[in-house]
Amino acid sequence: MTAAVKRLSALPCAAVLAASLASCGTTVSTSSFKGEEHEVAQTISNLQADVTASDAQKICANDLARAAVARLNAAKGGCKQVIKNQLVEVDNYEVNVQSIQVHATGTQRTASARVTSIIAGKTRASTLALVNEGGKWKVSGVQ
Repeated sequence: MTAAVKRLSALPCAAVLAASLASCGTTVSTSSFKGEEHEVAQTISNLQADVTASDAQKICANDLARAAVARLNAAKGGCKQVIKNQLVEVDNYEVNVQSIQVHATGTQRTASARVTSIIAGKTRASTLALVNEGGKWKVSGVQ
């Protein structure tokens, strides 16, 4: 895989890893969010469920934005294979959604979700980027 493809495929995969709770069995809490913020939090929760189930098909079809899937499809094996390869690397991640901001630029709705993860015993902060596609929020990458 070329360095450029690795960089492109790492962006949405990082989102999957940052948003996953693969081994720990807890779920992303959505109760403190209302309206569109709740919908964004629910998207992260759905992603977590699909990651926990190791369901690369659902992750590619339901959780990731079209542009992210297109980037992954450019890699060897396509989106599902790249996700499967990343999922075997997931160890024990805990994620908390700290805040969500919804943005509107013209007709395009985007959101950013500030999350913290515990990776190898250390708390790490990330910001997930999401886009509204056809009325559904999808993860587009990590900012």
